[in-house]
Amino acid sequence: MVRAAVLPAVNAPLVVTDIDLPDPGPGQVRVRLAAAGVCHSDLSLSNGTLRQPAPAVLGHEGAGTVVAVGEGVDHVAAGDPVVLNWAPACGTCHFCGLGEPWLCSDANTAASAPYATLTADGSPLYPGLGTAVFAEETVVAARAVLPLPAGVPLTDAALLGCAVLTGYGAVHHAAAVREGESVAVYGVGGVGLAVLQAARIAGAGPIVAVDVAPGKEELARAAGATDFVVAGDDTAKRVRALTGGHGADVAIECVGRADTIRTAWSGTRRGGRTTVVGIGGQDQKVTFSALELFYFGRTLSGCVYGNCDPAQDLPVLAAHVREGRFDLSGMVTDRIGLDGIPAAFEAMTAGRGGRALVVF
Repeated sequence: MVRAAVLPAVNAPLVVTDIDLPDPGPGQVRVRLAAAGVCHSDLSLSNGTLRQPAPAVLGHEGAGTVVAVGEGVDHVAAGDPVVLNWAPACGTCHFCGLGEPWLCSDANTAASAPYATLTADGSPLYPGLGTAVFAEETVVAARAVLPLPAGVPLTDAALLGCAVLTGYGAVHHAAAVREGESVAVYGVGGVGLAVLQAARIAGAGPIVAVDVAPGKEELARAAGATDFVVAGDDTAKRVRALTGGHGADVAIECVGRADTIRTAWSGTRRGGRTTVVGIGGQDQKVTFSALELFYFGRTLSGCVYGNCDPAQDLPVLAAHVREGRFDLSGMVTDRIGLDGIPAAFEAMTAGRGGRALVVF
């Protein structure tokens, strides 16, 4: 029996209660969580923007220690520190065969099957994005568990599971930012802060951070922003002014709103690249004219999980952390318990803060 924050139904308040976890079966691992990040995707799952069977235990950005392993698991053992991977690639589907594991057809199948039960009445529970880290412990598929490289604090390592891999990959893989290129980052939440740090590591400049909240300027500059713009009607114009009058070589949108995507596009130079990381709803429609698509010659692309292969990218990120180039703890604005998750959701909805971290 462990404590967990349970979503009883879509749009219902979270309830902190006891759940019962099974022993890990063949090909499974049980993990005791050290920390779990509160991501905007969790909010989207809770309010129905993204589909998730309920009742469920949400949370997909986590790190902890292996408690037990099932038959056939040999890459981790009890006592090992690990990071959870919410989109583990199968290695055999069409997209994995193309070398694009971030698009794996089977990455999210675990989310559609019950994994635990409510202690009170035995009701089946579903794991949010297959990982269910808003709980003291979880049971996941072995391929969803990545050994944590040495030298990275276990609590802060939770951020590696989503925000950091996504932000780092958006810069280094999806947008392929080159040294000396200008970058505009729209949205200074957890992922946006990771994007800013990754852009700095890539040698980009200037790096312009854009957000609706003026209070995020200090966070943004600490992460690597050289300039900060409070979003408004003239955002694209101001970004162009800060990037030689032409617009940013690369714009990375971390919000997932149609108006923000459109603004990011408009603030990108001719021939530049606009990469969309934010996850928006189906009602968010972005429109472009055929003439501007021709004239500006910009590239607009999506980005899933940073277009990362976590098994390959995690050691690289760990090296950046160990050598002081990437600051995980500086991304955390609030350290909370399970009962603090609803307030963290409210803060995200209002556009406040960076990353809230549930610490067990």
